[in-house]
Amino acid sequence: MKSRLLIPLAVLGLLLFSAGCQSVDTRIKENPAAFAKVDKETQEKIKQGIIGIGYTEEMVYLALGQPDQKRESVTASSRTLIWVYNSYTTHYDGMYGMGYGYYSRYPSYYPYSYYHRPYAYYYPAFGPSYTEKEERIRVTFNNGKVTAIDQVHD
Repeated sequence: MKSRLLIPLAVLGLLLFSAGCQSVDTRIKENPAAFAKVDKETQEKIKQGIIGIGYTEEMVYLALGQPDQKRESVTASSRTLIWVYNSYTTHYDGMYGMGYGYYSRYPSYYPYSYYHRPYAYYYPAFGPSYTEKEERIRVTFNNGKVTAIDQVHD
């Protein structure tokens, strides 16, 4: 009985996981007309996730996907739209030796282990963590076209 339920649950999990991960190719298949409107050189840039000045909102969406945040500013003469793309990094904090023990199914936390060596089986890490959000790309549109690209370079 359990095995009959396990397979559909696994398939459902894979479908949900893959629905959240959208690549350039899936966005192009989603909107082939917008991709076909641009020249070959621009198509290659979009496939690589590269955007440029003068790109439309559709072209930026194809290259980078849905932004994490959208901001809008309207004046008497123009409409400015800003798309912000963030990166997220999870940091694990406060534990020296963190992971599963040799004889335990449950995570074990040891600030100092035997002979000051790291404890066994560090992955997966459980414990106190925090997620750091950093703005990576800011794209500014004026009247539907990209006029500025601010990007963080490491």
